[in-house]
Amino acid sequence: MKWRQYWPESLVLLLVLAFQGSKWVNNTTASPLKSHGWTTQRKLAAREKTRDLWYHGFDNYMTYAFPLDELAPLTCTGRGPDWDHPNDISTNDVAGNFSLTLIDVLDTLVVLDDRPGFETAVKNVIEWVSFDVNTRPQVFETTIRVLGGLLSGHIFANQTGQPFFLPWYRGELLDMAHDLGKRLLPAFSTPTGLPYARINLRHGVLKGEGVDTCTAGAGSLLLEFATLSRLTGDERFEKAAYKAFWAIWNRRTDVGLVGNTINVRTGAWTKPEVSGIGAGIDSFHEYALKWYILRFGDVEFLDVWDDTYAAIMRWSRAPDGFWYRPVNMFNGDVAYHTVDSLAAFWPGLQVLAGDVQNAIKLHMIYYNLWRKHSGLPEVYDTHFKQATSFQYPLRPEFIESTWYLYRATGDPFYLDVAERVLSDIIIRAKVPCGLTGIKDLRTNSRDDRMESFALSETLKYLFLIFDEENPLHKDDSNYVFTTEGHLLTLGQQHLKQTPSARRKMRNIENHQCPAYLPLTENNSGLVIGIRSHRDVEYARELLIQPASAGDEAAWSPYGWCERPYVDLFAYDFILSANGKAVPEDLSPSRVKLDVVHDGFIIHNITGVRIHIVQRLDGNGYDIRKLGHYDVRAGHIVYINDSAIFSPTPRDTSQEIIIHDQRPLDLPLRFFIQSTNPLDAPVGLQDLLNMMDISTLGYSALFGPELGVTASGDEPPLRINDQSGVPVYEDPFNIYGCQPYVETLKDAVVLTHRGECTFLEKLLHAKTAGAAGVLVISDEDAALNPTADEADLEAAGDLGDVGLIVLSPETGKLVSEMLASTVERGGQVKLQLTLSLPAEISQEAEKPFDSNVRLHLNGHLLSNTRVLV
Repeated sequence: MKWRQYWPESLVLLLVLAFQGSKWVNNTTASPLKSHGWTTQRKLAAREKTRDLWYHGFDNYMTYAFPLDELAPLTCTGRGPDWDHPNDISTNDVAGNFSLTLIDVLDTLVVLDDRPGFETAVKNVIEWVSFDVNTRPQVFETTIRVLGGLLSGHIFANQTGQPFFLPWYRGELLDMAHDLGKRLLPAFSTPTGLPYARINLRHGVLKGEGVDTCTAGAGSLLLEFATLSRLTGDERFEKAAYKAFWAIWNRRTDVGLVGNTINVRTGAWTKPEVSGIGAGIDSFHEYALKWYILRFGDVEFLDVWDDTYAAIMRWSRAPDGFWYRPVNMFNGDVAYHTVDSLAAFWPGLQVLAGDVQNAIKLHMIYYNLWRKHSGLPEVYDTHFKQATSFQYPLRPEFIESTWYLYRATGDPFYLDVAERVLSDIIIRAKVPCGLTGIKDLRTNSRDDRMESFALSETLKYLFLIFDEENPLHKDDSNYVFTTEGHLLTLGQQHLKQTPSARRKMRNIENHQCPAYLPLTENNSGLVIGIRSHRDVEYARELLIQPASAGDEAAWSPYGWCERPYVDLFAYDFILSANGKAVPEDLSPSRVKLDVVHDGFIIHNITGVRIHIVQRLDGNGYDIRKLGHYDVRAGHIVYINDSAIFSPTPRDTSQEIIIHDQRPLDLPLRFFIQSTNPLDAPVGLQDLLNMMDISTLGYSALFGPELGVTASGDEPPLRINDQSGVPVYEDPFNIYGCQPYVETLKDAVVLTHRGECTFLEKLLHAKTAGAAGVLVISDEDAALNPTADEADLEAAGDLGDVGLIVLSPETGKLVSEMLASTVERGGQVKLQLTLSLPAEISQEAEKPFDSNVRLHLNGHLLSNTRVLV
């Protein structure tokens, strides 16, 4: 073999093999050339350095500032409210003359495993803090920093069986939290339920208080307020925060976005009418997901998270998949080419939701911003590639996301990031009397302020990154970190049972996120680290950043610098059998699109609009909206249109359904409709939409023929109203055997079997003006009531009042729905649907047996089943 003439190529090949071979030896590291050296000893050393830095800040606060709110580390003094300048909101929004920093760090002492320090801090709070103060802090900041700190401290001090239980403690922190909560409640006394932004803790809402607030400030109170209600039994707090949350969500725009600022009295969005993930909106998204987790499955909040995430990924995310821009809330157009430091929390939330790959991309942007400035500037212009606000007040959001990503991936790259952050904070912010915020990252001028979150969040998350054996990392309970980094958890005794009606409709009891799947090299199965991702170099180029030594060590000899192609995360599509453009059917009938017990069935796809969203587990897309219906997790969309396999779609314009005889089994749908989606007591149409039951009822063999379309000039039956007929239950006449005191005009009344005949129940309902009567049977068998001819003749004309028998199980579910409207508002309605296909009507409670999925433009629609 004449190999010598090929020696240059052979040499290159050997170098490539040697280079890649080092990856094969240790293919789980970020660098193929050398180990990162993150031994246990190195991580412990970084952890202890973080601990020392935290105590440097805390001890100086206790020495020079306590019992004031904050430490002024350059002058070695304390800071409280700015009494001389009441409109200095940067200070007075957080400083309420209630020892803010001490309360805010209570559970950080738990994370640091400092029981003596925790006990001393609890005693100091009990002895020194009072909320009977003439100050006007922000409701949101007081809630997340103070109320959250008290609740977290109480949970640990009061919980037996763990190291921070205090035997002498008698719930004093909870009593203080209750007192503070009652002082905040008057802020919610608005026509919309949205709270005023600020409140005087002694005098309540002051005359002339501003009526504008931000979405995060009004809609991110539920974790703390609901936890307070569950622990005290005082439901006012949870209801107030609940109503405020849904008052925000129910005002979202047609493209699914909420705005930044809103008028608390009118509910109108105010200028600049932008949406995104940054300041003013951030924690609203966060609390939707975290309340679902803390509550062990309040699925309506999962629905909100899914919808708001899809809208953000569709409109706010840049086409390259890295930036998230502020956009116009009404049409999704880009409003500004800026990102802010608060939005650095988003990758952590993406990890919590299971979208780790997208989290890696955005975090890489913020990491390069940090590298560029040795800190994170407040605002950065992505168009001019220039920071426009150079402050860094030691915010925690970037470090928080780093912790989430390290826990999800285990990649040592995130230890490198944390080490860089720790080093920069020590060099730039550590001063003799504590830690100071940076006024200008270009000059390192300082602002003589140590905000409480520096200790309650920033260093807490840094410590957790290096502390591999922290008990939190082994805790698989429902705990969450609030937006201020406070640990909250609810025991089973404080969790309300999910109604069986809701469980029946939703096929999910325990929603789990997909596990992180690391990338592999050239489909070879060799795992590569974060630094070896192709998009790492792209993120660096976006910020015109040079490669670090660690980056160069992870480079591939083949090279890469590709602009990533990003699929749309969510989009709308109007279906047609032949793939051609067709007009949208704005109101598809139940002949075309129907509700079944575990989802929906499409008999004719032509003109039906669907909204599809990418699944977080990477397994295709899901249909999330079908016509005017919301398709939720656990729902199945059945396709029963054979025209999708035909070269020419059928013409259904003249399609009719012929009924040869009275139908004995009636497909029924029970649902809850909000009386006023914006002003309902809990204000959530999404929850009401979710409590939706499709089942079978059994028609009586007397009275009008139900479930059929009126023919000729006959007036339609009132009970056949396709918009739904109201359902009522008289608690003083549960069998329907007595005359009704109140009118039941055009409604159906729910009764129980027994004490009188079916015909008598119908006659009493007719006299009250009802459109029908529902009778809950006492046996599971199908029952179609009859009546003697003599009785029918004596009864006379029964009019259009129909009678339907329900199974005991269905009756229980409907009763639960009626009971839920007493607490949550809304109106239960009945809708008689047209006949279901034979395979459904014969056995409506069984799922369809089909594994065939629909594909659209090459995308698998995972929650579909094709029946034909």
